[in-house]
Amino acid sequence: MVLLENDLFLSELTKFFQKARLSGSVSMTFKRYDGRTKPIPREGRPPLPEPQEHMCLIRAKFKTKKIATVVHQKDINKFQVAYSSLLKGNIDGLKKLKKLKTKTKAE
Repeated sequence: MVLLENDLFLSELTKFFQKARLSGSVSMTFKRYDGRTKPIPREGRPPLPEPQEHMCLIRAKFKTKKIATVVHQKDINKFQVAYSSLLKGNIDGLKKLKKLKTKTKAE
């Protein structure tokens, strides 16, 4: 998995969406991240220090390629605006679902 800067992540994600139009799909995960790289210690051991700032870990996967980025709390609004505009521009090839007709009850 490649950890990228926020702007580079969005440009790579655009490429993923363009490739996925032909075949495949892009899967995304969003996760709260506190910056820890070590597991939480067992009971009886000294605890890890509390994080000063919580972040958001965002991962994207297309076929076998994986990319990720970490968005800090102060940058979340700017990233969210850029991400939403990217989604609006690239999610236009969705198939329209056919509604099933429900039969009315005979009286």
